[in-house]
Amino acid sequence: MPQKISIIIFALLLLQACYIFGPSPRKRLKQVEKIAPVDVAIVPGLPLYHGQWDTLLKTRVLWSVYLYKKGYVKNIIFSGDAVYTKWREGCCMADIAKKLGVKEEHIFIDTIAEHSTENLFYGNELAKQKGFKTVALASDPFQCGMLYKFARKKMDTKIHFLPVIFDSIQNSFNVNVILDTTLNIKRSFVPLEERQSQKDRLKGTRGKNIK
Repeated sequence: MPQKISIIIFALLLLQACYIFGPSPRKRLKQVEKIAPVDVAIVPGLPLYHGQWDTLLKTRVLWSVYLYKKGYVKNIIFSGDAVYTKWREGCCMADIAKKLGVKEEHIFIDTIAEHSTENLFYGNELAKQKGFKTVALASDPFQCGMLYKFARKKMDTKIHFLPVIFDSIQNSFNVNVILDTTLNIKRSFVPLEERQSQKDRLKGTRGKNIK
């Protein structure tokens, strides 16, 4: 039941995001079909609590795996450092994706980013280092809507947005991936709220901490 409620909430967020974000997720996927496979999709991280993935993080990972297996994207960058909990988000997502069938050679990890804007920026920097030409952001519709304006104004690369289509992954939602909670722990971890003031965290959310 909680998962069904979460899906309903995400669907409402999807509808809200469409007003801000333009074309629907299905239309955006159709647009990407014309150039598929995209070289790489960036997937922003979320904290792991007690070393386990929650519903929203599961949604993002399952969506990226779906895009990979269906041939929409060739590679995936999982982005995120240990921000609010001690597990490095990008590394944990990568481990999950491997268990779900994504080949290791098609997975790349960014562990610099601590905010959504940084996920996109540093993920794109890694994409350029690897020589990828076409880049997408694969995430939930709300985050895609939030980052769309930032991408248009601040990025020097065209970003193709791929908001999750929920009914494409609903049959995979019961998948059970066991994570080794001893792995991917950042040494000397200090939570973000203890390292940055609320003002600085807001700056980070807006991309103002990017160097």
